[in-house]
Amino acid sequence: MMKIAVVMDPIETINPGKDSSFAMMLEAQNRNYETHYITAENLFCRAGKSWANAKQIKVFDQSSNWYETGHLQTVCLESFDVILMRKDPPFDMEYIMDTYMLELAMSATTHIINKPQALRDANEKFFTEYFTECTPENLIARNPVTLRQAVQDMGEVIVKPMDGMGGNSIFKTAKNDKNLNVILETVTQNGTKTAMIQKYIPEIKQGDKRILLINGEPVPYALARIPSSADFRGNLAKGGTGKGLRLSESDRRICEIVGPKLKDMGIVFAGIDVIGEYLTEVNVTSPTCIRELDKIFDLNIAGELFDCIEKDIL
Repeated sequence: MMKIAVVMDPIETINPGKDSSFAMMLEAQNRNYETHYITAENLFCRAGKSWANAKQIKVFDQSSNWYETGHLQTVCLESFDVILMRKDPPFDMEYIMDTYMLELAMSATTHIINKPQALRDANEKFFTEYFTECTPENLIARNPVTLRQAVQDMGEVIVKPMDGMGGNSIFKTAKNDKNLNVILETVTQNGTKTAMIQKYIPEIKQGDKRILLINGEPVPYALARIPSSADFRGNLAKGGTGKGLRLSESDRRICEIVGPKLKDMGIVFAGIDVIGEYLTEVNVTSPTCIRELDKIFDLNIAGELFDCIEKDIL
């Protein structure tokens, strides 16, 4: 029997009907894996080994009382066959410390998904710079003067912090916007934090497509997250609605470019964001939308993930 652990945010805070980590735990339980639950603050290192205060967990596919946990146990991370790192951003120094602890536990018999080094290397915004043939015009900097000039050059843009998620702290602005200076000051925290300026893509009105990739291969359907009438952001957390779509030729072309790089880096499960024909983000920390796509298209994406783990990773 395989023994796995899931490192994630507190399970009592999730929406089980939408949470991809929960989908993975359900599938692990269906396969009779011994499944443990760990929050990041319960990781620690001692005498050259990584440990966790973990709880064995049972999950139930229902909207209330969706989990039961056992007693807290101190467990060496090397005792697990697979550890799924599923903690949400922010990607800060504490997150980096977590990846160091996980990396210390990696061995021929303990597999970390996604690979800790890859989590550190593949910033979800910056990583698109490796695929510029697929991306819209953009600029990454912390100097507000440099960023302001980019807005002047591009016209209508999106301004993003480099460590956010779920549409938080993202602004739409333009070169004639009298709020431009304050937006740049806010996002860069007065020039101390790096931000991305990305040319606005009008096709966002048709949806920001989330495409999931397993070991570099795409699930054949995407979830287009369509903005509400009150917002420009398609994020479901910001009021967007999800629509299932079959991948287009353009989507598949982007996956053919991005997928091999992800696989080579040890990123087994990723979610790329595509607006129109442009790659806008590569999500590697805790990609979502498993449950939505499973429901719309009668899929079992977590099952495909564990098939891959059993066949190609272990």
